[in-house]
Amino acid sequence: MMTLSAPSISETVKQMTRGSERFTVPTPPQFDDNQAQRQYEKQRLAAAFRVFAHYGFDEGLAGHITQRDCIEPDTFWVNPLAIHFSQIKASDLVRVDHQGNIVEGHHPINNAAFAIHSRIHHARPDVNAVAHAHTTFGRAFSALGQTLQPISQDACMFYQNHSVFDTFTGVVAELSEGDMIADALQGNMAVILQNHGLLTVGTSVDAAAANFVMLDSCCHSQLIAQSAGELNVISHEVAMQTRAMNANELVTWGNFQPMYQLMVAKDDSFLS
Repeated sequence: MMTLSAPSISETVKQMTRGSERFTVPTPPQFDDNQAQRQYEKQRLAAAFRVFAHYGFDEGLAGHITQRDCIEPDTFWVNPLAIHFSQIKASDLVRVDHQGNIVEGHHPINNAAFAIHSRIHHARPDVNAVAHAHTTFGRAFSALGQTLQPISQDACMFYQNHSVFDTFTGVVAELSEGDMIADALQGNMAVILQNHGLLTVGTSVDAAAANFVMLDSCCHSQLIAQSAGELNVISHEVAMQTRAMNANELVTWGNFQPMYQLMVAKDDSFLS
């Protein structure tokens, strides 16, 4: 669960780097200006959609990532309906409140995005961002109705840190199902939506998006491994130790930074 103790940022830096006493290690920025923070977070959200497009996580009208607004935390930013992830800019994003009212923006939004994400943001004040998409490997793995096994260092970040929501009633349209998904998520960083797809959360949109990329990759790896033979899993003790490190807030935030740099290098129009 995300609420379990983990190394502090300074401890993580010491354990994971060499040269941090001489060189600057990237860390999440701190803001004195709320408007500057809002613009920064909108740009990171727009970048997350570009990352999803890069990995092929776009699927028609499906998929959404949300970021809690730093000024009015009972509202959140979400992607507009029917704009391809690869084309989304910060200025395209839409802000909606927990009652479903669009309070800022010029586009409609996906109702499922509101039904799922609003209830998670409401239930989890520690969560600032939620990512969901219908990926090929996520859909395939979700059909198994099982959790990931700790078969690699990367998979350990989800060890006892994700769950399965085993109810599928069609396209999510009601807040009640959003509440059930939030309940299934509990205090974890991810939930596998059976016969549906994957969902991850984070204290930042950087973390939520990077967690999603990793979860999808781990689903892919387990599907391959299971098709080849019996799984050799990492022990509980080692899996927990590994999770304490690679599910740390700084690490999950940091995992997004190379992706962000790649998006800027490819096309930084999302910043506008």
